Amino acid sequence: MKKKLAIVLSLVLVFATLFMTACGGNTDPAKDPADAQQVISKIKVGTGGNTGTYYAFTTAACQLLGTDTYSFEVLSTGGSQANIEGIEDGDYQMGIVQNDVMNYAYEGSNGFSSQITSFSAIGCVYPEVCQVIATKASGIKTVADLKGKNVAVGDVGSGVYYNATQILAAAGIDIDKDINKTAASFGDSATQLKDGSIDAAFITAGTPTTAITELATSTEVVAVDLGDDVIAKLMKDYSFYAEYEMTSKDYDFITEPVSTVATMATFVVTNDMSEDQAYQITKDLWEKQADIATAHAKGKEMNTDIAASAIGNVPLHPGAEKYYKEAGIIA
Repeated sequence: MKKKLAIVLSLVLVFATLFMTACGGNTDPAKDPADAQQVISKIKVGTGGNTGTYYAFTTAACQLLGTDTYSFEVLSTGGSQANIEGIEDGDYQMGIVQNDVMNYAYEGSNGFSSQITSFSAIGCVYPEVCQVIATKASGIKTVADLKGKNVAVGDVGSGVYYNATQILAAAGIDIDKDINKTAASFGDSATQLKDGSIDAAFITAGTPTTAITELATSTEVVAVDLGDDVIAKLMKDYSFYAEYEMTSKDYDFITEPVSTVATMATFVVTNDMSEDQAYQITKDLWEKQADIATAHAKGKEMNTDIAASAIGNVPLHPGAEKYYKEAGIIA
């Protein structure tokens, strides 16, 4: 009887083990999370509004990065924060974001109620200029002139919103009390500037930004100089900002240099992506730079010198790190 009972118990254990395996159970708590990484056949990429540089540049780049094994689906989104949260939720597997916002996400600050660490960096690709565009009729010439005006400050949760908050604060202006703020995408901001419902708009994007270029064909606009004091305070308080001078190369309507700051547009991917796939995407991104530059002007501003150095506290994906080390870009 005992022998039969032992046989039955053994069979029960065998079937239980098989059942756990079939259902994906993992009885080994020390299993390496990297084992869960995968090659993603359709990579959904979060960008920004469809009239912004994120969308246009990423569309151009991804047309050159696909292979027989995987392809890209470029999506219009609310911007940096939406892209990172989308990766966290599994809606996207890749995104283009501002380097400041991705660090907020990793820290759990400025719009992020908790840390998001489900993504890692592929690399910084081009500078994103913090632009304050105003109608000439508004009379706005400095950041201080924005006080009491109707101002678009970007989509809620976008990198633009935080740039606007910080730039205004550096000039002693409270975004919630001292301006009549409107949340709007680049395209909506341009439309509202055109119809006169707002006086100025904050836009953080590579220049020239399509929405502003098109607006300038029908409406007289100006780019507002931030001023030395505001720039100095921003760079003191936030390490991710760099000085940038806008000229006629950025927009035809600029006749004299306009001083402002810039962040960096950065590609990020889900940590679930395999090392080999992230390696191949990174390799293609930089080795096909000339082709990307032909497809979109921002490709000319891509620079491997800052690809890995401006990502802050966000880690490189192991696949990206492998490429940068092989190429001698990082030690």
